Amino acid sequence: MPITRSASGATARKTAWNTAQPTAFSEPTKGSKRKSSSTKGAQTPRKKAKSEDAVIASGTIAALTPIPAAGDEQALVPAVLTFSFEHAKEHLIRVDRRFEDVFQRLKCKPFEHLERVDPFRTLAHSIMGQQISWMAARSITHRFIRLFDPSLPEKPQDHSHATAFFPTAHQVASMDVATLRTAGLSGRKAEYVLDLASRFADGRLSTAKLLEADDEELHSMLTEVRGIGRWTVDMFAIFSLRRPDILPVGDLGVQRGVLRWFLSLHAPSTLALTISPAKLPKNPEEEEPNESVDALVVNGDASTSNDLRHTTPDISAVPPAPTALPVTPVKKNNGKGKNRGPADADEVDSVLPAPFTPSINRVLNMNAYGNGAAGAAAPPSPLPDGLTPAIMKSRLDGKKKIKGALLTPKEMEELTAGWRPYRSLGVYYMWALAEAPN
Repeated sequence: MPITRSASGATARKTAWNTAQPTAFSEPTKGSKRKSSSTKGAQTPRKKAKSEDAVIASGTIAALTPIPAAGDEQALVPAVLTFSFEHAKEHLIRVDRRFEDVFQRLKCKPFEHLERVDPFRTLAHSIMGQQISWMAARSITHRFIRLFDPSLPEKPQDHSHATAFFPTAHQVASMDVATLRTAGLSGRKAEYVLDLASRFADGRLSTAKLLEADDEELHSMLTEVRGIGRWTVDMFAIFSLRRPDILPVGDLGVQRGVLRWFLSLHAPSTLALTISPAKLPKNPEEEEPNESVDALVVNGDASTSNDLRHTTPDISAVPPAPTALPVTPVKKNNGKGKNRGPADADEVDSVLPAPFTPSINRVLNMNAYGNGAAGAAAPPSPLPDGLTPAIMKSRLDGKKKIKGALLTPKEMEELTAGWRPYRSLGVYYMWALAEAPN
């Protein structure tokens, strides 16, 4: 049986964090010693794990780590999962056998490439990267860090220095808006970063509280921070906290992928997808697109906050890897050369998946629900009321959008209901579907 993400799932997650031998989240100092996990005291609680806890511990969770103390400002999110990744894959393949090929084609990076994460650093990066190009975000972040470590070079070329240090919440909270603006932040973003820092500094936010919160509690807790909306919380939950059942209903890229995925399921061969990452991703948070660094341009147009909530994510504002390397830029090419590519392939690593190749058409249009053979998945669930293959095709063509969106939140929920409780994995692959049909 799949692990649910209801109250019982949240309880299982908390139990999982707390059944292991306590360890420090910062690197151990020289001469420090850790208690062996083979001690009797460490083994006893694990032997008592039953039902959901036993399933959780049987997957890709390499070493369960307890939630850090609430007062530990610099505690990191451990590099572990709170669910079995293999079990999640099996569940999605049972629901729709096309996922088997998808998992073979592309690693589900947020859940397979695990690193420890600093929540304050990650959320501060997200705020500073809103509505600006990845180059502007990198420059502003570097200048922001230099406020606290003037020994860093003026230009952000040397990433080894930039990744070794990030100010603590207490350090940032001691600054004022005028000082932060000298790093290139707008006045509003400076206020947002200070609000975030003050909440981590005074304990209203902490790694412990973020890990213990269920998905709705997490949303409520973080959207109280100025400059953080639902989309940022969803990205943080997927890429940093590795929550398994997050559905960003307002993300246009996910909507487009979901439409194509289910249109191919209910009406095979109705469209052929080509790979065209020409549309630059955009961030649906409400921030004015005015930054003062090198006149670098905004990724996308300056539309209203309601319109922005239905756009694809701005990869400058997707939570970065724990090392804080910039994400893979998507370059404008004015019709020349390649659209997508890192400035330095050795240093830049995207958190979003690369587009599928055109061979994905064979997978999308396969008979996804089997032929009645033993073990075959059930036929697809009926489409939501009012949604037909013809309407889905017209929405992809841009003829019947709903207030700028391709799917309503209710339609998104109903279409992906079978993916529960592992919708985050399916969502990741929706970003990899092609931008436009022939």
